[in-house]
Amino acid sequence: MSSGKDPLPPYFNIDPAKAALRLANPIDTARFAKAAAFAAKGRQDLAERGYAPDGRKRLRRFSTWEVCRYLIPVAPAHFRRVLLKNPDLPQGLGEGNSKWFSLEDVLRLRDHFATEGAAGREYRPWRPEGLPAKTIAVANFKGGVGKTSTAVHLAMSAALDGYKVLVIDLDSQGSMTSIMGGQVADEWSTAFPLLAKDYALALQDENRVRTAADQPPLPFDETLTEALKITSADLIQRTHWPNIDLLGAQLNLYWAEFQVPVWRMGLRGWPLWDALGNALANDGILDRYDIIILDTPPALGYLTINALAAADILLVPLGASFLEFDSTGRFFDMLYSTFASVEDGENAARRRDGLPEMRFEWDAVRAIITRFDAGQQTDLANVIQAYFGDFMTTYRQELTAMVGQAGEQVNGIYEADYREFNRETYVRGREAFDRTWAEVKELILGTWWRDLQMQEAEQARNEKEQADG
Repeated sequence: MSSGKDPLPPYFNIDPAKAALRLANPIDTARFAKAAAFAAKGRQDLAERGYAPDGRKRLRRFSTWEVCRYLIPVAPAHFRRVLLKNPDLPQGLGEGNSKWFSLEDVLRLRDHFATEGAAGREYRPWRPEGLPAKTIAVANFKGGVGKTSTAVHLAMSAALDGYKVLVIDLDSQGSMTSIMGGQVADEWSTAFPLLAKDYALALQDENRVRTAADQPPLPFDETLTEALKITSADLIQRTHWPNIDLLGAQLNLYWAEFQVPVWRMGLRGWPLWDALGNALANDGILDRYDIIILDTPPALGYLTINALAAADILLVPLGASFLEFDSTGRFFDMLYSTFASVEDGENAARRRDGLPEMRFEWDAVRAIITRFDAGQQTDLANVIQAYFGDFMTTYRQELTAMVGQAGEQVNGIYEADYREFNRETYVRGREAFDRTWAEVKELILGTWWRDLQMQEAEQARNEKEQADG
């Protein structure tokens, strides 16, 4: 029961005159530019917290304990004996048993153990020869669900596992680019010119047809001319991880969302959804890397559509809340309506021309519950699991303080030095992402294996046909 002396809530008795005195002058558009300039300066300041004094990011070294527990399956005592016996191998920095190794060192040591180590041990991750990289899109059109965090930690997990990884940032906010230490001057250093080049090539083909039919060519502007000179390799930059490269993003990449539909209106036959996938295939990128990870904007725009069409595997992060479950369901509905509409339109034309029909297909789709609090969200997570069924990963990525602490330094948790935590906190914190990587890696290996069996079956059929012929 109230005593009558309880203070009123703060929204009572606000004096309008005093409130008016606290206001600044009305805001004009120029004020946004000033706010943006301050934010850009602050962004740079915060981003550099994860950088070395010379302004460049450096990947930390890994201790003998970490190498033997997480990176190379070998007992520490045997590991030390091998180093003592092979002085040409990286010996690490430090005294006594406490040695620290760069990731370049670890990759060299992996190669040695793969050649000289015990049979049956996985010193290097499995990768079938002759098959292209697996491309993974991380997408959801709700912001704040952990897309970039999931994408960056998967990239780092795969790199620590020994894979060569390319990360493509398609979000004009550029968060992935900041975490990976990328420098992107303008839209010509993003994926934008790859989309422009794909349209330019389609326009060239159309103009050849029009010329042969004595029709005037469609306009070909300076942007398209410049885009024809660019390849994916021109845009990819090294990062502070020896086996992670980056195709970065910055604010002007958002221009693609306006330009792509203009190009499509200029040439209705241009399959805009294939532009990114065509670039990765035609420029040999699928052969240069093991895994390609696409970080998408929080919208189902043209950049996300390109990412989804290029992807073999789709990962959809969401929190265990009603709103995020509802939004993710709507995202799947939008995916269906968008891609089914494209299939219907394309196949109507293909049937008229006597061509085989096309369809979009993904090796696997998984929704991942992120920022999971078992004490508060288990019941709702179980409901989500029941409704999404085999679309869900079995592991729920638990909330960990390590993510926030690493994020303040603009780092992934694998970049955090475990000595900044007690060892138990570190082990528990990285387990959240290790287990997510384990499920995603299982998808990758399973789909590679299935592809390999299909390839071998196709080769056997071809050989049989040749023998019978």
